[in-house]
Amino acid sequence: METRELICINCPLGCGLTVTLEQKKVIKVEGNTCPKGKEYAEKEVTAPVRMLTSSVRVSGGVMPVVSVKTASAIPKEKIKECAEALKSIEVKAPIVIGEAVVKDLCHTGVDLVATRNVQAG
Repeated sequence: METRELICINCPLGCGLTVTLEQKKVIKVEGNTCPKGKEYAEKEVTAPVRMLTSSVRVSGGVMPVVSVKTASAIPKEKIKECAEALKSIEVKAPIVIGEAVVKDLCHTGVDLVATRNVQAG
């Protein structure tokens, strides 16, 4: 049996969680004060996900870069690959906030979207 200690990030309480696993399967979650804590712990130890925020280069814009983020969380193990891929991406202005600048980033099924407007320059 294995135990993992986590701090829940679902609300400001920051509950200390103890997750007990057996053969990589969650057997028990302790320390949570709400159901969201249990759900977070189970997901974090079996299939962790993260949002990716960064910037990409812009051609023909009033700004040289635009801030971007994934439209939803992506598998944690894909973060490095996705961040590396952003180095080679350049988008053409104008760019509208919420616009998908990359569809299906690194085959995650998640789009990369602009988080601000960039006018053509």
